[in-house]
Amino acid sequence: MRRLRPIGLMATGHACVDVYQGSVPALVPFLVAERGLGYVAVSGITLAATLLSSVVQPVFGILTDRRPLTWLIPVAMTTAGLGIALIGVGHTYLLSWLAAALSGLGVAAYHPEAARMARVVSGGSHVGMSWFSVGGNVGFALAPLLVTPIIAAGGLSLTPVLVVPALVGAAITSWAIRSRATAAVTRRQAAGTDDWPSFLRLSAILICRSIVFVGLGTFIALYAGERVGEGTTTGGIALFILFAAGALGTLIGGRLATRYGRIPTLRTSYAVAVPAIACLVFIPGPPFFAFLALTAIAMSIPFSLHVTLGQDFLPGRVGTAGGMTLGLAVSIGGVATPVLGTIAEHTSLRLALSTLIALVVCCSLIGYAINEPRPAPRSADRPSPQAHPERIRPGDRERAGG
Repeated sequence: MRRLRPIGLMATGHACVDVYQGSVPALVPFLVAERGLGYVAVSGITLAATLLSSVVQPVFGILTDRRPLTWLIPVAMTTAGLGIALIGVGHTYLLSWLAAALSGLGVAAYHPEAARMARVVSGGSHVGMSWFSVGGNVGFALAPLLVTPIIAAGGLSLTPVLVVPALVGAAITSWAIRSRATAAVTRRQAAGTDDWPSFLRLSAILICRSIVFVGLGTFIALYAGERVGEGTTTGGIALFILFAAGALGTLIGGRLATRYGRIPTLRTSYAVAVPAIACLVFIPGPPFFAFLALTAIAMSIPFSLHVTLGQDFLPGRVGTAGGMTLGLAVSIGGVATPVLGTIAEHTSLRLALSTLIALVVCCSLIGYAINEPRPAPRSADRPSPQAHPERIRPGDRERAGG
């Protein structure tokens, strides 16, 4: 129970910061309706929120591997919220783009250190990490429920109200950081040999998954309006299903990995995701929502497993691995959204989304090129007498003439 409390607090904070990653796609229909932006322009907003995050996230990972930076977590959360709060204040595209970039910077600074802390607090538990990861999924899911009614009621000028979750999350996370249990475990370091080839293969899966998930998050609200009707209302429902089903899939993934293993769970989930996303793109009408939920669940089951696998592949660089698997894995997909937007403007949104099917196939195939990380040597876990000279038995002291 002592371990669950800090994990619960950190999961809540994770939800508060990832509200701002989910807020960007939730704002897309309003940017189109209120400011007349096209597919490429709104893709640029998504790119602003993700490109800077993708570039600087490894830097923050390297910094957290060198020393604990727990103070950075609440500061990063506040920065992420401030960026989204300002996105509707400026009436020019450039100001909105810069505000989205500021939010992305805050998101980038948050994830590496938060993932490192969650790893040690949970003791490497798949279920514990799934609870922390699902906090982010919950944040994504709550974003359209928070953004849609507020902006629908007062327009983009009300985006400053959206800073509230960041302030709440910063307060909750600061409480978790000050707890003795969390402070003690943040200094522990893992032992083992870094397996970069396996980590790079895992990273390829993460990049493909990120493009798929960010692409769906950016355009699924617009696509739902085309396939089902009802405009922004249907779009908000589609976003909620995407992120809520993703949260459910993340929780399921931790349980399945504990019972069947991480790699079999990863391979099976991506295999299921291939026909699910194909049906989502090509089958019209109400079944659209069912296939959307199935796609989100299948694509999210491996989410927390990516984090623990990455950290086990790079046991000496847990911050870097966490930043890549938990943060960069989400943000880097935004780099490809302008390509999807360009395809949609010159052909159709359906054709643009159909390209995502090939990326899910890639995730499934690459899954067979990675294996479970080898455990660290047992000697690495056993302290040597030299490391703890104070641990001398009385009998040894007597034999030494003491």
